Amino acid sequence: MPLMTPVAASPSSLHLLEHVFGYTAFRGEQAAIVEHVAAGGDALVLMPTGGGKSLCFQIPALMRTGTAVVVSPLIALMQDQVSALREAGVAAAYLNSSQAADESAAVERDLVAGRLDLLYVAPERLLTARLLATLDRLHEAGRIALFAIDEAHCVSQWGHDFRPEYLQLSVLSERFPAVPRIALTATADPETREEIARRLALGDARRFVSSFDRPNIRYRMVDKDNPRAQLLAFIRDDHAGEAGIVYCLSRRKVEETAAWLGEQGIRALPYHAGMAQETRAAHQSRFLREDGIVMVATIAFGMGIDKPDVRFVAHLDLPRSIEGYYQETGRAGRDGLAAQAWMAWGAQDVVQQRRMIDESEGADEFKWRARARLDALVGLVETTGCRRQFLLAHFGEAGEACGNCDNCLEPPRTWDATDAARRALSGVFRTGQRFGAGHVIDVLRGELTDKVRDWKHDQVSTFGIGADLDEKTWRTLFRQLVARGLLAVDHDRHSALTLTDLARPLLRGEAEFALRLAPEKRRAKRSRSTRLDIPDGVPLTLFDRLRAWRAATARERNVPAYVIFHDATLREIALARPATLAELAGISGIGDRKLDAYGADILAEIAREV
Repeated sequence: MPLMTPVAASPSSLHLLEHVFGYTAFRGEQAAIVEHVAAGGDALVLMPTGGGKSLCFQIPALMRTGTAVVVSPLIALMQDQVSALREAGVAAAYLNSSQAADESAAVERDLVAGRLDLLYVAPERLLTARLLATLDRLHEAGRIALFAIDEAHCVSQWGHDFRPEYLQLSVLSERFPAVPRIALTATADPETREEIARRLALGDARRFVSSFDRPNIRYRMVDKDNPRAQLLAFIRDDHAGEAGIVYCLSRRKVEETAAWLGEQGIRALPYHAGMAQETRAAHQSRFLREDGIVMVATIAFGMGIDKPDVRFVAHLDLPRSIEGYYQETGRAGRDGLAAQAWMAWGAQDVVQQRRMIDESEGADEFKWRARARLDALVGLVETTGCRRQFLLAHFGEAGEACGNCDNCLEPPRTWDATDAARRALSGVFRTGQRFGAGHVIDVLRGELTDKVRDWKHDQVSTFGIGADLDEKTWRTLFRQLVARGLLAVDHDRHSALTLTDLARPLLRGEAEFALRLAPEKRRAKRSRSTRLDIPDGVPLTLFDRLRAWRAATARERNVPAYVIFHDATLREIALARPATLAELAGISGIGDRKLDAYGADILAEIAREV
């Protein structure tokens, strides 16, 4: 990635950072972005989830004259951000469809009267004639501070989060050319970045691309072998009682998995687009406001979810792309504490995804892009190298081996399966490319089954040439030949295997094939969870009591617990055990307003420590 000259933060931005938001220093590109936008510049910002994107427009909003208008795609996201800003003493509000007419009217009066620092709106609300007319009047009076377009990847028609309303946001540059605009996203490959810039008329905007690295996330991928049981063991062993998200491909699987986890004693809730809106909203609210809820969901859930203490994201099905995977797993560990991205996958997932692409009604270009993105994801799950290094390379960023993913911690065993792979491909060819893996394996192993005799496959040249390998090894080999695209599955002919063009180099002796062997059966080491990050000798009871106090306070104020304080802040308090308000003020995440509102209560909890 190109190196950028560090930008010194101005005294005014540092003052706001410390006294409003409770932090003593900017991270990464934050200072440069803040100063650029505060000075009136346009910006396109790519920053990973948890990297502090919101501060990049919230602080300039407070530095500039007037109200900042923030375009946000989700009601839950704007409500949570407004609640957090109000807790910090910032005058913020939102306009969305969840409000009654009198509530919306009150917000609009505050906007016109200049009583708001930030106003959050959905794109469809922003584009109404009524609100645009109001903004026109404010613009004429010089009272619009900036426009921030959050989750800007929603403009991309290639992504699953596409929102057609975002395509109309180019009107902001036409209607308010003198007002700075900042577009922000956590996930965008180079192609999507260009699409964002083009569709939002940000071609001349300065681009800030932060590192995509999330070093606090441990990436783990396992072969499917009773995936429900594997998921349950993962949650119980590594994340008992902690918040997490489990992604499934279908609505039916979401509901079945959530119900099954509930039967096993896990506090799990389902979420998908086919549920009633009231039920979805209730489940999302519980996930955001309660500790330890596991949300089982389709990709309909998650965009913009601002919950910082999600300790794991699990996939029971293969995502559609690396971009989707990165975005979904990025919802874990937003507070910077240890988190995990866990996935159970199998070759059938790849077959199913390819079938969905082939049978979709999309144009040929769409299908081509979808296949390419799926192939890149298969490369990630099949790699024997560092997962994080592979992810970063996909986004154009170099990186060292992380030492924290499954492949780094327990390097996978590999086997030069070139000869066996050629035999497998020959077996498919010699049996007419009309049978599934089971029958071809019987032929290779020389099994005289009724089916082999009926088709006279005991007389083909490949009969018995694979007797040296057991059935499990052959099945693993066929699974990976399918996953890597050398064999295709013909669903119209009872899942018959057929050779693809990618098989030709291997059959001609021009390529090799390394097989990733399944790991040896052994009990996995327990991962370091949030609580285990507290050093030995520090009483966990204080951390627990602070979390209980936070939960009770959040209920009283009708806000999510993390709006009061993040786990990372409570952890730092538990470690430092400040005795005075001055000492408490030095804890990251405690600004002036929160110190005044909660300082005495926190010191009282600390003083109760025995």
